[in-house]
Amino acid sequence: MTPLLDRTNLEQFRTIVARRLGLQYEDGKLDYLAEVARQRMKLVGSARFETYLERLISSPQGAGEFRALAEQLTVNETFFFRNADNFRAFAEIVLPERIRAKTQEKRLRIISAGCASGEEPYSLAILVREALPDLRSWDVKIIGIDVNPAILAKATQARYSAWSLRATSEDAKRRYFRADGPDFVLDPAIHEMVTFEERNLVDEDPLFWQSLACDVVFCRNVLMYFTPDKACDVVRRISQALLPSGFFFLGHAESLRGLTHEFHLCHTHDTFYYRRRDASEAAVATATWVSTRREQAEDSLPAVVESTASWVDVIQRAAERIATLADARDRSPDQDAPCITQAGPLASTAAARTWDLGLVLEAVRQERFSDALELICSLPPDSHEDPDALLLRAVLLTNNGRLDESEEVCSRLLALDELNAGAHYLMALCREHASDSTGAIEHGQTAIYLDAGFAMPHLHLGIMAKRSGDAATAQRELGQALILLAREDASRLLLFGGGFSRNTLLQLCRTELRAAGGEG
Repeated sequence: MTPLLDRTNLEQFRTIVARRLGLQYEDGKLDYLAEVARQRMKLVGSARFETYLERLISSPQGAGEFRALAEQLTVNETFFFRNADNFRAFAEIVLPERIRAKTQEKRLRIISAGCASGEEPYSLAILVREALPDLRSWDVKIIGIDVNPAILAKATQARYSAWSLRATSEDAKRRYFRADGPDFVLDPAIHEMVTFEERNLVDEDPLFWQSLACDVVFCRNVLMYFTPDKACDVVRRISQALLPSGFFFLGHAESLRGLTHEFHLCHTHDTFYYRRRDASEAAVATATWVSTRREQAEDSLPAVVESTASWVDVIQRAAERIATLADARDRSPDQDAPCITQAGPLASTAAARTWDLGLVLEAVRQERFSDALELICSLPPDSHEDPDALLLRAVLLTNNGRLDESEEVCSRLLALDELNAGAHYLMALCREHASDSTGAIEHGQTAIYLDAGFAMPHLHLGIMAKRSGDAATAQRELGQALILLAREDASRLLLFGGGFSRNTLLQLCRTELRAAGGEG
């Protein structure tokens, strides 16, 4: 029996594919995407989409299933100017800046890592040629590297099908390609701008990386296939190869969160990319909030968020209610508080502190947010520059309705760690409170980009979209929130859920989704 998908299922699947694999599918390609989903569901024995979604999101088989999807969805998906927003940012922001910086030297170095059959580096070459009328007076080197010698052999031929040019403008086709039977041959002038080398990104390869002094590196949809350790190594080598203020492009589903602090996050042209920090800019340690196994008791919530009520208003009312109820509640003594851990190469400096957050976290566990805020405000001055303490302080200020102060604390935290997804989510709430919907959406989208499994930014964006009358966005974001809330870390819900339990948030999300015209 062929598994069935309705439009809501397909939108959820499209969102997951975009966020986790970096693959964008327009409405015209939804039939193909649906067929892939059906094939995978049938192969793994899932008759219902919800069962397959459970496998993708939370089961031990999820990582393997995403790899299977990646293999199927990326076959023949390399093409010129793929993910056009990256190339617009490159052409309109990155390239002009690097040209200005190198006016005297007249030397540009660009790497396309994981270049496959060459469409990406050749696309970059076309944009460089268009940006430099005096190209002959410049020393430009564009290098495509890949581990697959067969695909590199195709790249060196520079012969492509019409399918590879499906995102290429008619003007660019006419200027840079010559029809030869069913194929298109690239202009020799562009062909000569690019060289290809067989290299494995996971190899140390110091002679290659240290000699580059790169201006721009494209490494899109590659890091996602590596282990965290290998990804850190690859990013470290690329960082060393990039000049200060050089640019680094990843795939839509990838980020540098948890890998390095050598880069600033940039967001233009509806895409995220990175600029390497100047030598004078110091990288700092960060902390990560992680899961503990604790579920909150049920709290009442309005059946639907009033059209005039912001999510901040709802959180504030909940915090006030919790403050009056918390002392009367029966609590289990063995319930764990949310904890802070040292993760990966960016270890927290908790071991060197002369103070700790134990009492604050215990008050948070008991949902005594006002008491917790008093405790954290009484910590010594050195806590004011500690990422753990700053994030917790911002959470507590938000829950106590002191949004202006929370925004100030979030700004300090983001100055230390601009890849902190929690801080961006809190900033989204602060910006909404300040009637800055554009800023709220920007920070919410950044939080999602940095942590694709973070449920609360999706819920917040969905409620904002519903209130503004954008039903399509509301359905997409609330649908994704519904998926993620079911498996969100209990401690993260305690910190960022506005005092509501998982079941209450799920109920709210379903109600809001139905109110926006979706299927809750």
